[in-house]
Amino acid sequence: MPHTEPRKSPELQILSHLNPRMDLSPSVKKNLHNLEKGYQGERKFFHLLEKELHSKCIRLYDLLLTSNQTEFQIDNLLIYQNTVHMNEVKNFEGDFFIKDDKWYAVDSKKEIRNPLFQIERSKFLLRELLQQMGVNFQVVASLVFVNPSFTLYQAPYEKALVFTTQLNRYMQKLNKIPSKITERHNEFAEKLVDRHLERFPRERLPEYEYKQLKKGIICSSCNGLMARFNNVRLRCKRCSREETIKEAVIRSVREFNLLFPNQRITTNIIYDWCNVVSSKKTIRRILIENMIHVGNGRGSYYIF
Repeated sequence: MPHTEPRKSPELQILSHLNPRMDLSPSVKKNLHNLEKGYQGERKFFHLLEKELHSKCIRLYDLLLTSNQTEFQIDNLLIYQNTVHMNEVKNFEGDFFIKDDKWYAVDSKKEIRNPLFQIERSKFLLRELLQQMGVNFQVVASLVFVNPSFTLYQAPYEKALVFTTQLNRYMQKLNKIPSKITERHNEFAEKLVDRHLERFPRERLPEYEYKQLKKGIICSSCNGLMARFNNVRLRCKRCSREETIKEAVIRSVREFNLLFPNQRITTNIIYDWCNVVSSKKTIRRILIENMIHVGNGRGSYYIF
């Protein structure tokens, strides 16, 4: 079943691919930073659950659902015998305080969106969706802070809040939930996954064209440029990470396909995109071995 671990959103993937290939504006870079930070927080919570959660439940991640034409996102959902626990993961860093139900950053005094409102909204919409599906589960929602450098002053006594120092106790609490998972629970989880919306707001992306992007194979570790090391391997100029030419080319084809989903994948375009592979024959062989060849002659192209 998909959604069994956090995934990078398409928006984060595209911005991550664009970042080493073009100059992003400060606002777009800030958005990229926030998306990456949020993803890292979700991965941290995922690893905590993998290590510490032993109770019987079904774990789902990164669901984008809709109820009565209103979309809502769930970072993590734990399906138990009679309850579903919804966890909204926050990787906030720094000092914050609450005043009159509003959240502010201590340093800048700038107001931020109250995450308690967000989770209450998602909880309501999930309850509504379960009713539509004919599923009678209690919904429990928690706002989980995973960054140890986060501090919240004037924090209310609120059961939904789980701070970093409380994570171990939160795991113990979840482990004490009596639960038996049946086929009915698996069917419910599959129906939720089927309702996931695979889309993202493309209007939030910067405008870009193929000709303006820097060509070459980007290192997956440090965003440096890969260079030819020998007949079968490439090496990053910045961090010295090595990768086979075949793996690097296929990774770059997937990157190209994500950035330009409406453009056909051809030997010539991938040869130009990768830049570092000296032979079109090598590119053609890798594409034929790993993709489906459509058509013949100059108009032929490849699909996954």
